[in-house]
Amino acid sequence: MENRDADILTIGHSTHTLETFIALLRGAGVTALADVRSIPYSRHMARFNREALAEALSPHAIAYVHLGAELGGRPSDPALHRQGRADYEKVARTAEFAAGLDRVMAGAKRYRIALMCAERDPLDCHRCLLVSRALKERGVRIGHILADGRIRTHEEIEADLLEMAGDDPGQSDFLASGPERLARAYRHRLAGGRHARTR
Repeated sequence: MENRDADILTIGHSTHTLETFIALLRGAGVTALADVRSIPYSRHMARFNREALAEALSPHAIAYVHLGAELGGRPSDPALHRQGRADYEKVARTAEFAAGLDRVMAGAKRYRIALMCAERDPLDCHRCLLVSRALKERGVRIGHILADGRIRTHEEIEADLLEMAGDDPGQSDFLASGPERLARAYRHRLAGGRHARTR
């Protein structure tokens, strides 16, 4: 279900078989996979370990690169944590993160890129709540590949975030601008706010 309206896609490997995962990538026209896991290995899904995944993608002409050092959701620097959790707003201001975004955007001129992490639902993952948010702020159109092959735009995901935060995306707020409301909705989600299943 290829959607050319998105400049960059995201996907979660979840518990997919390699065959299903590759079919999802091919269906979306992906030609390069950027692995944004901080640690590109899985105890329970060894097929998605860095080397195994790169080898499995190669026959399908899908390039693989690991960008966890730049775009991972678990920074090693304690200054980028608050109360034991990664502070995505701080992470987004680092030079390493900016360099990672630059690399992805440059790569998107040559490849159809999907950013990959582990979580099935983009609303549960930093690929959406950190990386896609930052790319969108740079004017990049993002699409999220769901487990059934459908692609949701990042704007649709952000409307879900507003709804989960108790904010009606169709209503104006006298006291807060659109960007302020959205920032509040992201913080609500990162704090463990109510989760509505991705449509």
